[in-house]
Amino acid sequence: MPRYAQLVMGPAGSGKSTYCSTLLQHCEELNRSVQVVNLDPAAEHFDYPVMADIRELIEVDDVMEDDTLRFGPNGGLVFCMEYFANNFDWLQNCLGHVEDDYILFDCPGQIELYTHLPVMKHLVDQLQQWEFRVCGVFLVDSQFMVESFKFISGVLAALSAMVSLEIPQVNIMTKMDLLSKKAKKEIEKFLDPDMYSLMEDSPSVLKSKKFKKMTKAICELIDDYSMVRFLPFDRSDEECINIALQHIDFAIQYGEDLEFKEPKEVEEDPSSNYDEFFQDRADEEK
Repeated sequence: MPRYAQLVMGPAGSGKSTYCSTLLQHCEELNRSVQVVNLDPAAEHFDYPVMADIRELIEVDDVMEDDTLRFGPNGGLVFCMEYFANNFDWLQNCLGHVEDDYILFDCPGQIELYTHLPVMKHLVDQLQQWEFRVCGVFLVDSQFMVESFKFISGVLAALSAMVSLEIPQVNIMTKMDLLSKKAKKEIEKFLDPDMYSLMEDSPSVLKSKKFKKMTKAICELIDDYSMVRFLPFDRSDEECINIALQHIDFAIQYGEDLEFKEPKEVEEDPSSNYDEFFQDRADEEK
C-alpha cells in the first residue's frame, strides 16, 4: 500500500501552519487519519499536535547562538535544513512504516529552499523511496496577489518550485476569508488568468519600455502552457476546503487502493467544482 504526503510550501506569512491546522480539523470531521510533521526549525507556535518536530533535531536559535557559525536568521535556517538533509534517518524513525499514512509536511518559508537549493528535492526523493506519493501544495497570500505585477511574481515563485521539485503541485490562494467584497471580485481574474488581458489592464510598472519584452515573454510562457493555476482557500468555508483537498487527492491518487469510505460527491472530478466557490459567494451577496 502506498503512503501519501503533502509538501506544504510558500513564502513566509502565506498561511502554511494555518492551512495544516484547517485541513487537520476538516479531515477529522471526515473521519480521515491525517498527521502533521513540522519541518520549520524556526517555528514558534502551532495549534495542532505533530507526529514529528524538526526542532527536536535542530533549532535555528541554537545555530544562531553558536559562536563558531555566526549565522543570521536566514543562513541559520538554511544550515538547519542542510543538517536535516544529512539526517533523514531521524525522520524515518519518526514516521515509522505505517501503510496508508497521510502526512502534511509543514515546511519553512524561505523561498530559496524551493527554487535553487537542493534540500527539498532531496527530501522528495527520500519520501518517494519510502513509497510516499508526494504532492506539492504551494500557498500564496491572496492579499498579496490583488495586483498584476505581484501576481506574476507569485506565479514565477510557484513555477520555480514546480520545476525544481518535479512533483504534482496544487497552487492555492490563502486567506480568502480576509478579503473585502471588492477585493474578492478583483481576484477572480487571477484564479484562471488571461495574461494578455492582465498586461493591458496592468499599471505602468508592467508597461515599462525597458522591461516590456521580458514581461511579455514571461506572460506568454504562463499563458501558452497554462502551467500555473490557483485555487481559492477560505478556511471558514467547508466546501472550499473540500474542493482544494479533492484536487490534491486527485493528484496523488489517494483512495484508489482503498475501500469506499467517502460520499459519492467527493469522488467527482475536482475541476468540475472549481468555479462554484465564487458563484456561491455571489448568491450570498444578493
